[in-house]
Amino acid sequence: MTHADRLAAFVALGQRLAALLSPAQAEELTELFIRARNNNPWFDAPNVRAALEGIADMLREEPLRHWAARYPPEPDPTPRLVGVVMAGNIPLVGFHDALCVLLSGHRLLAKLSSDDTLLMRWVLNELTTIEPRFADAVQLAERLNAADAFIATGSDNTARYFEYYFGKKPHIIRRNRTSLAVLTGRETPHELGLLGEDIFRYYGLGCRNVSKVYAPTGYSFPLLLDALQPWQHVLHHNRYQNNYDYNKSILLVNAVPHLDSGFLLLTESARLVSPISVLHYSTYTTEVDLVDQLTDAAPQTQCLVSGGGQYPGSFAFGQAQHPALADYADGVDTMAFLADLT
Repeated sequence: MTHADRLAAFVALGQRLAALLSPAQAEELTELFIRARNNNPWFDAPNVRAALEGIADMLREEPLRHWAARYPPEPDPTPRLVGVVMAGNIPLVGFHDALCVLLSGHRLLAKLSSDDTLLMRWVLNELTTIEPRFADAVQLAERLNAADAFIATGSDNTARYFEYYFGKKPHIIRRNRTSLAVLTGRETPHELGLLGEDIFRYYGLGCRNVSKVYAPTGYSFPLLLDALQPWQHVLHHNRYQNNYDYNKSILLVNAVPHLDSGFLLLTESARLVSPISVLHYSTYTTEVDLVDQLTDAAPQTQCLVSGGGQYPGSFAFGQAQHPALADYADGVDTMAFLADLT
């Protein structure tokens, strides 16, 4: 296959997903939703839809061609077998790695997460149906020993395991990361409401979910909690509610000061990562103080959001879960890594 063939196949996949999300294919989509939730109870219909919409948007022809044009069209000198250990914390989170490997002309050897086997198998099958020649470039396996290079995503603990087994070959190894928000006190209720998408989408399970906010000293947090009320439906998910009830009891038993919206617990903490249903916060006194805190947190930060994206290097509220093609996990350019494989 040529680069143009591969690109055309992914554009067609994006069109297939966009069609699937239309009312005309509601029955097929509903069946996929049911199967996905049976595979992983966290993967309910709204979140699977959000993931599919994100990929369909990612595969629009113009941005896809523009992004791909930044990299060599063919591997040099020959395609490599790239082992990818995929995460499964949110629906189809491993798709971007699969896209990068296959579009760059290499072959994919994927170890799927047990939490996201159905959707990843489904989307890869759709791709090979569109372009049967991809069947020779896609393998699913439990062991990746045969790979020439590796891309692995996991926790800090599994990263040490990855380093031990994959460290002698070219690799990208990703560790725990989370996302943060900056509040100034000048945000409108509408802007604060948009932050709910960053906090609650995928029930807070993704590395692009905001788990902590930074607010000026004296900030009125009830304003934020009031603006987030439209997301109270997350409590209808039994697993989310179990987490909420458990974390609330821990805060109460330990007499930890906190605010309770009825579905979200807000507490001051130096920690960046918060449990499901909990949002941490820290305060800052000056701009310099804020910069210092964000600098300390940078090694563990996936992305930063602020009202209107006004803070340098941040996304606008509501956009953390809508990364562009070049918004690489951990800031490591996956396509450049693949282009350099020899």
